[in-house]
Amino acid sequence: MANGSATAEAPPPPMAKRDPVSHTLTCKTDQSVKQVTVSIRDAMVFLVGGAGDQERYYVDGPNHNVDYVRDMVDADIEALEIQTSCTTLPLGYNSFMSEEDLERNVIRKIPSCNTAIYIIGHSLGGWNGAHLSAVLTERGFEIKILVTLDPVGHGKIVYGISKIYRQVPKPKAQYWVNIRAAAVDWNLSDLVADFGEQWEISEGPNVMGRLDINHADANSMYAHALPGGKSARQIVAESIFKWIKG
Repeated sequence: MANGSATAEAPPPPMAKRDPVSHTLTCKTDQSVKQVTVSIRDAMVFLVGGAGDQERYYVDGPNHNVDYVRDMVDADIEALEIQTSCTTLPLGYNSFMSEEDLERNVIRKIPSCNTAIYIIGHSLGGWNGAHLSAVLTERGFEIKILVTLDPVGHGKIVYGISKIYRQVPKPKAQYWVNIRAAAVDWNLSDLVADFGEQWEISEGPNVMGRLDINHADANSMYAHALPGGKSARQIVAESIFKWIKG
């Protein structure tokens, strides 16, 4: 309360609708029609690119770094023969900042609230993708895995010129894989990441890796073995397959 007047609380975000899926089945020995509710398992993978990834960022891009990661995800989906049950979609880091953009670019793309969600974010897309995991969880969706590939966004300057969340992300996912690029031989992409300030994460992820890989090489980070022996690619593919085949 301020100045003697009460401040009304903002309404809670709309929850995703959970509609049961029904099919009409007829047994060979029973000709009466029966309604049986069945659970259809599907998954959706959002790949959130960084600055200059899906669209031009001032003088750079688009460079489509997360599209190379998407190619690997799609290849795994095809190898597992689950193409009809799993969809992938690339997003720009700033594609869901407003309620309208979130609804149009993300929520409307998800088949149902029962769809398992996977988020893979790189650079500024790692920072915003971590926020997206919390936003979708609050709306009733289940985030199976969040993968952040060298997330960037701490810098005050980059916040001033980029459409990113200002607060440090508080991810909500069943499993979180974070990878920090720490190349010995720097290139321009590492200088850009340093300018934007990499998100130094000390706790939270289930798996964390620090790799001698340049910032721009999201596909290499995704495919490289991490502590424990598996890569983010293996972890995601195994989870999707397990979920769909259930």
